Amino acid sequence: MRLSDFHYDLPPELIATHPAARRDEARLMVVRRDGSPFEHRRFTDLPDLLRPGDCLVVNDSRVLPARLRLRRPSGGLCELLLLAPLAGGVWEAMARPARRLKPGTAFDLPGGAGRVEVVVGGGERTRHVRFELAGGLSVVDFLERHGETPLPPYILHQRQARGETPAAGADDRDRYQTVYARTPGSVAAPTAGLHFTPELLERLAGRGIEIRRVTLHVGAGTFEPVMADRIEDHVMHHEWLTLGETEARAIEAARLDPARRIVAVGTTSVRTLEACFAAHGAIRATTETTGIFIYPGKSFAVVDAMVTNFHLPGSTLLMLVAAFAGRERILAAYAEAMARRYRFYSYGDAMLLE
Repeated sequence: MRLSDFHYDLPPELIATHPAARRDEARLMVVRRDGSPFEHRRFTDLPDLLRPGDCLVVNDSRVLPARLRLRRPSGGLCELLLLAPLAGGVWEAMARPARRLKPGTAFDLPGGAGRVEVVVGGGERTRHVRFELAGGLSVVDFLERHGETPLPPYILHQRQARGETPAAGADDRDRYQTVYARTPGSVAAPTAGLHFTPELLERLAGRGIEIRRVTLHVGAGTFEPVMADRIEDHVMHHEWLTLGETEARAIEAARLDPARRIVAVGTTSVRTLEACFAAHGAIRATTETTGIFIYPGKSFAVVDAMVTNFHLPGSTLLMLVAAFAGRERILAAYAEAMARRYRFYSYGDAMLLE
């Protein structure tokens, strides 16, 4: 398939640049794979749309404030977006401008926290950087004190185009995080989960819907654009996933019960479950990396339904939902959403695909 098969034209004003006043007041489009008419609901309707006995799987990864804006020794500004820890205090980072950050380039960190140095390694847009932090400070603790919430570039650009302050603020630090986030490690939010509130989770549990957690730390594998014209030639960046023993057993029990459905919240939960099954033939407790790429023609062994947001044209996320519901069906749903002025992307509205 061609990258152009996953293109659509989105009016810029439909890009959500800020979260809704309440997490669960987002709109929810219901798209059924049987071809029945689209339904237009609210996210607060989700407990009534799911079935008692459904197993709702959420990704509990916590977003790190992983963006650092630093000044080079020459005086110029640069930006590091930390993607993942490697070893010995070294992290993989997306760098801008990468071409100017040669091995040996070092920066003093704010607050007298220490220094960070570019070391050998990395690709065209990435660098490996080593932290030397004072007072036994961990990199995660340093980021919590001095890092910036890594909002997607399209939010920052669209804010600027609308004459708004583009940088992430205090509201973003809270709202670009799910209410059930627990394990730090992501550099982008699993955005389908942003719509849940504690009250909505209680209503779901009260309806007999079992809520289980997995962890996939969102990195470049999720948000890197597809550059290959043939999508089959795209190679995913690997990301870390974890399934605990209790959670894995509960999800596997639901998978084996023909009367129950597994409903994944977000493409990251989908990829975690499908990657685990592909590797082990069942849902098993594990910690491993995955570069699973799901696009039309791939089958689903675990997931029966999913909650997801509206994704960027040509993205691996759009390809995944097209694999689940059919490319033409998804593009028709997107056209309907645009006609009805749904809000798109990370801070936007949601879909239930079943």
